[in-house]
Amino acid sequence: MHKLFFKRRGTQRLNAKVCRGVSLHSFAFICVFLILLLFLPLPAWAAQTQPERTPLTLELLQERLRTPTLREGNLTVDLQKMVIDLRPENASFRDAFYQLLRKELGTKPLGLDLSYALILGDFVGSDLGLRTPLYVKAMSGDKPRGVYAPIFTATEQEELERLRFVCLESLAIALPNSKDCRSLLGTESTPASEIDVFRGALTLVQTRFNGEVKFSNTFFLQSVDAQGATFLQPTNWTESRFARPVSFTSANFRQPSNFQSSIFFEKANFKKIKFQELADFQGSIFEKTANFNQATFKLLAKFSSVQWQGNADFSDVYFANQAQFTKADFNQFLLLTEATFEQAVSFREADFNKLVNLQGANILNQADFSDAIFATEACLSVPGLTFNSNQAKILGNPGQIGKMFCIPTLQGNQNILRNLGQNFRQQQQVADANELEYTKQRLRLREFGRRLTATNINSASVASLINLGFSATQAQAIAQRRLLKSFRNSSELLTITDIDLEKYTQLSDRLIVGETLSILGWLLQAWSWLALSVLLLLSGYGTNFWLVFGVGGLAIAYFGLLFWLVDRYRRLHPVPIIPTFYETISILISFSVLEFFSLLAIFRNAQQPWLTLGCLLIIIVPVPMALLIRLYQQGRYHDLMDVSYFTEDGTFRQLRLLIGRLPVIPRNQTFRERYMPLLCDRRWNWLNYYDFSLNNLVKLGFNDIRLRDEHLPGIISALAWYQWSFGLIYITLVLWTLSRTIPGLNLLIYLK
Repeated sequence: MHKLFFKRRGTQRLNAKVCRGVSLHSFAFICVFLILLLFLPLPAWAAQTQPERTPLTLELLQERLRTPTLREGNLTVDLQKMVIDLRPENASFRDAFYQLLRKELGTKPLGLDLSYALILGDFVGSDLGLRTPLYVKAMSGDKPRGVYAPIFTATEQEELERLRFVCLESLAIALPNSKDCRSLLGTESTPASEIDVFRGALTLVQTRFNGEVKFSNTFFLQSVDAQGATFLQPTNWTESRFARPVSFTSANFRQPSNFQSSIFFEKANFKKIKFQELADFQGSIFEKTANFNQATFKLLAKFSSVQWQGNADFSDVYFANQAQFTKADFNQFLLLTEATFEQAVSFREADFNKLVNLQGANILNQADFSDAIFATEACLSVPGLTFNSNQAKILGNPGQIGKMFCIPTLQGNQNILRNLGQNFRQQQQVADANELEYTKQRLRLREFGRRLTATNINSASVASLINLGFSATQAQAIAQRRLLKSFRNSSELLTITDIDLEKYTQLSDRLIVGETLSILGWLLQAWSWLALSVLLLLSGYGTNFWLVFGVGGLAIAYFGLLFWLVDRYRRLHPVPIIPTFYETISILISFSVLEFFSLLAIFRNAQQPWLTLGCLLIIIVPVPMALLIRLYQQGRYHDLMDVSYFTEDGTFRQLRLLIGRLPVIPRNQTFRERYMPLLCDRRWNWLNYYDFSLNNLVKLGFNDIRLRDEHLPGIISALAWYQWSFGLIYITLVLWTLSRTIPGLNLLIYLK
């Protein structure tokens, strides 16, 4: 037993040693394998981004030049996946490289394909083009035109003429310093008036440039495709001309890139491009759409004095540093949706002809729109804009920039409007802050109107939904869906299979989602809509003093004429009591002058002047005219017919603030002694009726004029009380408007 026990113990120890040895060997093998994976070259299937490249020799270059490949109908010199050494220590190859390529590319419209190539040293691409003059030669009786090398085809000469045409248009605007454009004013060829013409297509897909790239003053007659290219050193594309589409999609510029005064005749695609250093496009022209979607600008981005003839798409672009669009000219839409501005962005003196879309953009520092020019159709669309007025600022011309913001709906944008308003109040631009408040209330009014007239999809019957425009199947689907769960917003209709986007878009403005209003709730909603409408029409919701001034002036002149008429034109029979001819002419002329200036103030300041005028006339015309008609129908037969109905305080003659004054004198003998009837035989007596109207409406006048208390027709008293009641509302509106438009008072209210 003891022997068997010791034998088993020995066997177990031996097995343990063997296992430990196997484990050590396995661990060592795994370590060696990992080291090989890390340091040995990857196989072809695992190294797709690192293509195998062939060193370019003169013999190989000559062979490729003799046998160009046919691509998309054009002959192309294929130098793909080459290592091209153009460093100074390889000067002999470099000189031969440029000489051979220039000879072939200049005499034939050959393309050059450097895709996936590695370029060592500086690449002077402009030396590969054919140098040609662009000067104008005047011919008697002939239209001036350029003089070009005879080897150019008719199509190529048309492209060169196209360049001249664009230069002549832009010579005094964006490219005053362009050498090839300045040469158009001359009549003789000089070295400065020449340009390098690259006749074939240039393909630089995934090409890596280790040195500088120089394509200054080069005209590309065919397309340039540099998708995914990497530029490790500065690039110079100054005054380059691109006659065909150009693409730098996903390209990476590690050092400064210079595109100053370049012209892009066709679409320019810079999507997902990365500018690690300065990106300079000053003075360039984009004739068609320019796409910078999802681009990244790590340092300063210069787009000053750029002409954008097509859409400029900067959607989802990230500006980590300053962006300059000073004096830029945007003829079409500027798209900045979801763009992020970490530092200041300047649009000073820019010209906008279409909408600027800032939906969902992020302004984290400062956006300057000072002295920018907005066409009639242009505005700043800011729904969903991320903007904190405590950390960032939006600058613009006082009294103008506030009118440039456009927001389609109030829902989801109240915080934006509040932040924008706070931004302008902090800068003491009260007019712009008030303009945004006016915009907010107009959107609120629109929502009130929709709640009163639109169809509530949570409570509407199937028949109502069919009458609205839904099919019977769609209406039934809506009814079944709301049985399970009420709609929270109208966009949930798209979750129903039977309803497509077209039908939703067609009916979305006529639909609302919410609780069903009772009759009382509907009436309260209607009252809110009516009150807000009146405030917007008569005062711009307390934001426009001159509009309120025009409304008051029109009402004062109108009631002054009515009071003069009831007091001076009483009857024709049996004894006429009528005003003199001079007094009639005087009151009519003064009424016309006051009405003219009041209407001028209304039409110059109201957003909807005809609606404003209609609203005011509804308030001041029907009731007074009904009273006036009734007065003349029943006639006047009472005592004191020859004495004026109006009396004035004879103890004072001064400018008075009459807030607590009532339109009729008290029934007291001492007051009757103080208040004496107006003297109807005075030539200036007609002024007193305007004074009484002024007292009633704005509680301010030169004399304390009131109605007498005895032998006074009740209709005349009712007319005066009606204006006095309207005056209480009007003076409240005036004081409220002044508190919102006077800077000191406004800051005291809003910045407390």
